[in-house]
Amino acid sequence: MLMPKRVKRRKQFRGRMTGKATRGNKISYGEYGIVALEPAWIKSNQIEAARIAMTRYIKRGGKVWIKIFPDKPVTAKPAETRMGSGKGTLEYWVAVVKPGRVLFEISGVAEETAKEALRLATHKLPVKCKIVSRADLEGGAGCED
Repeated sequence: MLMPKRVKRRKQFRGRMTGKATRGNKISYGEYGIVALEPAWIKSNQIEAARIAMTRYIKRGGKVWIKIFPDKPVTAKPAETRMGSGKGTLEYWVAVVKPGRVLFEISGVAEETAKEALRLATHKLPVKCKIVSRADLEGGAGCED
């Protein structure tokens, strides 16, 4: 599971996910990619599940790049706990994703294989996604809203 080796502060504010992705919205390594169409927090185990689905389908060929990293800690309080007594303990790590962000990239395999592998990966993610090629994103961002 992905998580930072060390962090400056143990707990973070929740923050906001308004606007579109200004960084990470182009395909920079591979030929095909998955672009998020809505904002969300993606957990580290969901990223891992999508990665496994892709690599299992393409078997040995090709290369996969993960373009997001879960660096935001999410806390939760135990069930049946009264209000107060501070913030909860760290439960899991998330990557903050905005619309237009490229999540995964793939190259080194045929187009049909790449698109099917990416399609399988999108089913593991909690956001609406679309599969794009490098040529699709040459003009600009990956979200047409």
